[in-house]
Amino acid sequence: MDIEKIRTLIALMEENELVNLEVSSDDEHISLTRHYDAPVPTMMAAPTAVGVPVATEAKENTKAGSVETSPMVGVFYSAPSPNDPPFVKIGQKVQAGDTLGIIEAMKIMNPLEATQSGVVDEILVDNSEVVQFGQPVIRYKA
Repeated sequence: MDIEKIRTLIALMEENELVNLEVSSDDEHISLTRHYDAPVPTMMAAPTAVGVPVATEAKENTKAGSVETSPMVGVFYSAPSPNDPPFVKIGQKVQAGDTLGIIEAMKIMNPLEATQSGVVDEILVDNSEVVQFGQPVIRYKA
């Protein structure tokens, strides 16, 4: 086993932010796994349909009204940068296609866009909070 080959593979993992890497050839097999201090999500929430009325879903989701849900796992940002105002506020009227926030996934900033028009009744997640796929993010007035 060549230690330089292993060092090269470790550098490749770090450069590409890989968690696992497996390499096999005719005479050898190398499997590398990186461990992080931050917990890695192991389960995703069950998907919730976008724009469907919600009666009783979870503790914070007991009000009636339709919701916008996260289309992916990532970090929710309510504003384009820390010094900018949030994209939406409670009581604000939004149109389908308006940006409600940003979800960062794998260092890519993905806009969370409204799928319907309505008035924002509640913002269900905090800025910089990790959201799961299908997790309600914004509730509209019923």
